[in-house]
Amino acid sequence: MNYLLKITALSAAILLLTGCGSIISRTLPGQGHGNQYYPGVQWDVRDGPWRVLTILDLPLSLVMDTLLLPVDASHGPYE
Repeated sequence: MNYLLKITALSAAILLLTGCGSIISRTLPGQGHGNQYYPGVQWDVRDGPWRVLTILDLPLSLVMDTLLLPVDASHGPYE
């Protein structure tokens, strides 16, 4: 039972963090860098105290940014 609870909590955390850099770079003012491609990946590779967590998020942000590539191409600046 305890093992199942740990797996469930870990799965929920992974799903909640999916593409976190992609979402932050597009929604928070001043976090994105204008009309750019793969802003979530660029957000994840920055230096900072949470670098370990952002490295874990990097593959998920890469997938999310790839799916949002047509939006980036036609949207324009996010700031």
